[in-house]
Amino acid sequence: MEVRHAPNVLITGTPGTGKSVLGKELAARTGLNYVNIGDLAKEHDFYEDWDEERECHVLDEERVLDELEDQMSAGGNVVDYHGCELFPERWFDIVFVTRTNNTVLYDRLKNRGYSDKKVQENVQCEIFQTLLEEARESYKVEIVHELQSNTPQDMEANLNDIIQWLVQWKNDHS
Repeated sequence: MEVRHAPNVLITGTPGTGKSVLGKELAARTGLNYVNIGDLAKEHDFYEDWDEERECHVLDEERVLDELEDQMSAGGNVVDYHGCELFPERWFDIVFVTRTNNTVLYDRLKNRGYSDKKVQENVQCEIFQTLLEEARESYKVEIVHELQSNTPQDMEANLNDIIQWLVQWKNDHS
């Protein structure tokens, strides 16, 4: 098995909880490679179908996994996606689940132009901690961390905490 030069980080959570902002900024500050699964799927047309009810594409998971396998094996990636159970457990050294107050989330999703139905579905996902539970079921509990993401101050604190973790990872693996 290839030894990673840097860890792989998964940032997951309900749409609108700040995954992409956090992931992009983390990559910019650390030099890790940022991978947005939605953008990757769009770029390579990794879709199986269109889900009328959910108003979104259905991801071709196998093609996504095949595309990322070598890159993930090498390490040094920040992966951003609103799900996590599709990824092999061995890919990630740490998993962060972004969480947001329901009122803040509602406003963010409405500002994106989401339909009322889509807003309601995503707010309910957040209320029921769907993505946090999925992460805890998919990965070792000790690598799954919940991050509050309501304000710019939360984002900055989260970035600082993750960067501290990355420094510790490098010290432990050098």
